[in-house]
Amino acid sequence: MILERDQSSPITVPIGTFRRLLGYLLPYRQKLLIAFSVLLAATATDVVQPILIKIFLDQYLIPRHFPRVVLAELGALYLSLVIVTAVLNIIQLQLFQILALDIIQRLRIELFDKAQDIALSFFDRTPVGVIVSRITNDTQAILDMFMTVLSTFVQNITVLGGILIAMFSLNAHLALYCLILVPVLMGVMALYRKFSSPVFHRARQQLALLNAKLNESLQGMAIIQSMRQEHRMRREFGQINDAYRRARFRNMQLNSLLLRPLNDVIYSLTLIFILWYFGITSFAHAVNIGVLYAFVAYLSRFFEPINNMMQRLNFFQQAMVSAERVFQILDHDELAPRKIGQDQPQITQGEVVFDDVSFSYDGQTDVLKHISFTAHPGQTVAIVGHTGSGKSSIINLLMRFYPVERGHIYIDGVDLRHYSSQELRRKIGLVLQEPFLFFGDITSNIRLGNHFISDDDVVQAAQFVQADRFIRQLPEGYHAPIGERGATLSTGQRQLLSFARTMAMSPIILALDEATANVDTETEDAIQQALTQMRHGRTTIAIAHRLSTIQDADLIIVLHHGEIVEQGTHQELLARQGLYYKMYLLQQGQTL
Repeated sequence: MILERDQSSPITVPIGTFRRLLGYLLPYRQKLLIAFSVLLAATATDVVQPILIKIFLDQYLIPRHFPRVVLAELGALYLSLVIVTAVLNIIQLQLFQILALDIIQRLRIELFDKAQDIALSFFDRTPVGVIVSRITNDTQAILDMFMTVLSTFVQNITVLGGILIAMFSLNAHLALYCLILVPVLMGVMALYRKFSSPVFHRARQQLALLNAKLNESLQGMAIIQSMRQEHRMRREFGQINDAYRRARFRNMQLNSLLLRPLNDVIYSLTLIFILWYFGITSFAHAVNIGVLYAFVAYLSRFFEPINNMMQRLNFFQQAMVSAERVFQILDHDELAPRKIGQDQPQITQGEVVFDDVSFSYDGQTDVLKHISFTAHPGQTVAIVGHTGSGKSSIINLLMRFYPVERGHIYIDGVDLRHYSSQELRRKIGLVLQEPFLFFGDITSNIRLGNHFISDDDVVQAAQFVQADRFIRQLPEGYHAPIGERGATLSTGQRQLLSFARTMAMSPIILALDEATANVDTETEDAIQQALTQMRHGRTTIAIAHRLSTIQDADLIIVLHHGEIVEQGTHQELLARQGLYYKMYLLQQGQTL
């Protein structure tokens, strides 16, 4: 489980996180080499410029010697270097940004692919908004790091190296004093990272919670308005938003103290020292004005990349925190159950056997206890019971959404764990109580990307489940657009489409999780007619809320607190006058 860190605990970003991020550069070594070469060329042309000014001052301005041709050539060379530097910087900036976009595209694809493979138990525990925040906001922070921080640091470190070489060529003794600035500035960076890391963690945590609350509010807007929960939601959203604001404000305070202002103080002190040095030197011998100008110019240029890197530390720290959160998902080892063994069994008959199956979601409380039953090919087995009795858990295990760790489930005599996921999804059709439709049109929601399902198959599946009539009444028929989650359709229409989607796959086994619980009577009658046809030649395991819909089932299993307390046909269970009998009377409106 991915948890947010305790805000009171000290937080440091491991070096391994940065190294792992740099590992994403390896597939793009050629692009990186080209960008770095252009960057070196831009640095060289930039560092040479003060040398030309020094030459002009010492050899022409101070001696008052102004040969026109030479000065014109010198000025043209200087102007050319300025233009070339600007062009090269534009090129290297674009190259680094393209490289960053490629890396983040790959990282987001890895994250999305990983999300498809993570066990459903992870999504049970983690709010959707938190996951969305990691795939969007956190990867965006990493993108900013590659776009601005990486190129800035590489460029400015290269510039610093060139400036130090130039300074040593001018005055090695003074340049040696300036080297003291390097550990001082590195200490400032380390200090900033130490204090900013927990602040960034808190900010990212609150942003994830903000997204989670926003996602929850938008999806539940009808309930919020109908239950008059607007004030409570505004208060809760405001509290999270205020916590996020406080974390960001703390970040701004650190930036205002440890970034540019402190750097400017160090620059001013260094400039005073250099002017003092040349002033003292002037008492002993004449000071070369060109050298003085070049040294001051290089000092300014020395601190310019330092300032740039200091400003980018903010993005760097955010990126490191975001990368750590992203890698937590990529490294999450709780994956969806996988096939074991090398055999490739096929589901042909559809016999389902639960053999002494017990199951717990949290590893402590069993929601299923010693479940055993057999659904023979072509039979309909109905599972009934009060809310929380474990009905849906049986479907979840049959679909292998969760691993079976105690007991066994067999299909056609083969352990469920030996089937490939493709075989299970292809041969077991699932219809849930709350149908989920994707943004698109009617046809795409029935086909679901399965290219072997033709347009004729789509129409036949819709006709089979009594959905063709309402589909053809839509303005664009089978190409009618569907809004997010099927918001433009009624509950009954969405359910019929989910039936059509299932039947288009021609499954051998049907798993129905209270598929008629939320539909109107007319739609339920249509679905019941379709179900009667669907059962022929198919094993059906149906979770039912309305007992009237499963009276013709071959076997009815009654669950109570995760245990099978009764099983038999409708008439047999009524004759026993047990729990099923009581449930039936209550639904008929009769007193016990």
